[in-house]
Amino acid sequence: MLEQRIQQHFIDSADLKYQAAQTLSHPIAAAVQAVLACVTSGGKVLACGNGPSAAEAQQFAAFCVAGFERERPELAALALTSDNTLLTAAAGSHDATQQFARQVRALGQAGDVLLALTVHGNDPNLLAATEAAHERDMTVVVLAGRTGGKLAAMLRETDVLISVPHDRAARVREVHTLVLHCLSDGVDAQLLGEQEIPL
Repeated sequence: MLEQRIQQHFIDSADLKYQAAQTLSHPIAAAVQAVLACVTSGGKVLACGNGPSAAEAQQFAAFCVAGFERERPELAALALTSDNTLLTAAAGSHDATQQFARQVRALGQAGDVLLALTVHGNDPNLLAATEAAHERDMTVVVLAGRTGGKLAAMLRETDVLISVPHDRAARVREVHTLVLHCLSDGVDAQLLGEQEIPL
């Protein structure tokens, strides 16, 4: 029984990725172009999310700065989820939902990109960060599940919504990881040219 359950996870994950490939390729390509325009004009990517999505934000920032699969110059990116002092400074205040928005207002500039990662798209601190990014004339890329929730409704024409067509958090996060790999590879391919990656 347990082995069948494990095998079903693999099957469900593979099925979702196969089904979502065509749907998500266009918004992922748009996100690649947004990140590329940002970093090639001297801007930076600010990434944020909650719980496991916070780890994904850190992973993407690491791919930008340290590289993905090829050697290249560093790209400016920062995970807003990695400064414990800043994150917990808001804990005693009246509005802890501003933890990311404060950082966006302090660090964000016109032309920068905010990458917000979420499963359901209704996180109050991500909504506030998106509002702050718009105040700074930043482009917002939202990586979410199903409909993108309230975040999707906040997006402007110049923003990008990558919404994984599934309700289960585990499946959504699995595809999020693949999307971040596609974003990183897409930026590298645009910067360095397409080439085979050595094994």
